[in-house]
Amino acid sequence: MVGLAGGGGRVALLAEQALEFGVDVVAVARGSAAQDLQLAFYAEAKRRGFSAGGFRVPKIVAGPESVAEVASWPCDVVLNGVTGAVGLASTLAALDAGATLALANKESLIVGGPLVKARARPGQIVPVDSEHSALAQCLRGGSAGEVARLVLTASGGPFRGRSRAELEEVTPEQAMAHPTWDMGPVITINSATLVNKGLEVIEAHLLFDVPFDRIGVVVHPQSVIHSMVEFVDGSTMAQVSPPDMRLPIALGLGWPERVPEAAAGLDWSRAHTWELSPLDDEAFPAVALAREVGERGGSFPAVYNAANEECVEAFRDGRLPFLGIVDTIARVVSEHEAPSAVTLEDVLAADEWARRRARELT
Repeated sequence: MVGLAGGGGRVALLAEQALEFGVDVVAVARGSAAQDLQLAFYAEAKRRGFSAGGFRVPKIVAGPESVAEVASWPCDVVLNGVTGAVGLASTLAALDAGATLALANKESLIVGGPLVKARARPGQIVPVDSEHSALAQCLRGGSAGEVARLVLTASGGPFRGRSRAELEEVTPEQAMAHPTWDMGPVITINSATLVNKGLEVIEAHLLFDVPFDRIGVVVHPQSVIHSMVEFVDGSTMAQVSPPDMRLPIALGLGWPERVPEAAAGLDWSRAHTWELSPLDDEAFPAVALAREVGERGGSFPAVYNAANEECVEAFRDGRLPFLGIVDTIARVVSEHEAPSAVTLEDVLAADEWARRRARELT
């Protein structure tokens, strides 16, 4: 491991990991955290019993551009796990540097779209989202011409089975109680609204060049079937494993090779019952809206994502009801006028406009 990056809120953990793996460089996105990180290195070295001068302090880079700087550091694989559209700069930096990009930051591909794909050589982007990692594994079972459709699975979040009317009084605490995964607040709330699944539909289209009308979503609360590929002869291949992100992360780092014992497999000595059911588009319209956004292309996906990030923040602050998240995203999308040609500047301008408009509406 040659580099690590973080926001700057947990410098003690960052210092611990950096010294454990002997990295060359560490980035903190918050510039004011650089001095705190330096002190954390000395505290961690003392805790480990290093003598004065008996350890090497990694280079520290700080500020908004520092994460992308580390993403361009000479290495084989860059794992981009930044949350949100801010991860776009790191995605572009890693691609331009020629590293394999293990992509957990789906927003950068969705926001960047054709810009990101144009920078990437064939096979340079390896998905780390469990659903897209599953699709990539299943797609090994047939040629592109044999693929009939992709089927993404969704846990359904904490409100699976509720009607739209039953979602009116949802609180942020309830939305944060995901039944399967332990994730950060933004992704957890995105899973509750199913915006996350909408983003994943767009991501699947961009990663695998399958039209939107051949990408389906089914609700699978056990989160054991991570996604499926249906082939033209009627057969379907599914990737199945316990809900443990160590498996897709390890596969992203080792692609195309598997890392032995990356995670525990299923216990086939006991009975299993897995449920699959259709998505309720009336209660959870985020996926249908994402399809519309993806079909329109251009800067529309950037607007969808940016409006959502602002709406999630407004919901967490108590300024917006739960149902208002997707309703507000839909309104911002309806007001967007896309440019005829999409450059990086167009995407960034659309992102900024969508955030401003979403804040005005919340």
